[in-house]
Amino acid sequence: MKCLLRYAACAVLSIFLNGAASADPIPPQLIGTWRLVSNTLEEVASGRKTDLMGKDPIGFINYGADGRMMILQVRSDRAKPRGAVPTPQEAEALFKSFLGYAGTYSISGNTITHHVDLSWNQAWTGTDQVRTFSFDGNRVTLATEASADPIHGIVGVRRLVWEKVN
Repeated sequence: MKCLLRYAACAVLSIFLNGAASADPIPPQLIGTWRLVSNTLEEVASGRKTDLMGKDPIGFINYGADGRMMILQVRSDRAKPRGAVPTPQEAEALFKSFLGYAGTYSISGNTITHHVDLSWNQAWTGTDQVRTFSFDGNRVTLATEASADPIHGIVGVRRLVWEKVN
């Protein structure tokens, strides 16, 4: 009985310390796969808006009911390498035209936090990527706080619009 009580106390303490007890429920409409519609950067300094991943970005984000997520984005105008192994210049261009990571996520109000387990850019691995979210029909918009964009380093707010895949 003592062992069972210790186990229960450890489990409750673990939940409390990991923050799971304070997490809000996952909105049911979030679960599933979403296709990227746009990825816009609004620069803080100038207010100028640009398409961060080009005019017609390609991407998917998936939110599982198990609390795991993954995201892949590429520019639609990516150049294919000339050979099976990219040259250093081609590899750099491919790296700068791709973004991807996976991990777990948690919800608090209208904020979603991606807890990054692995990433295309090792600097993001182990970080929390915080986004606000809002639904509009079959679309969800995720917005960052003002920060340096991961491709060019320009400080701005990124708004990603996703459409639910049926």
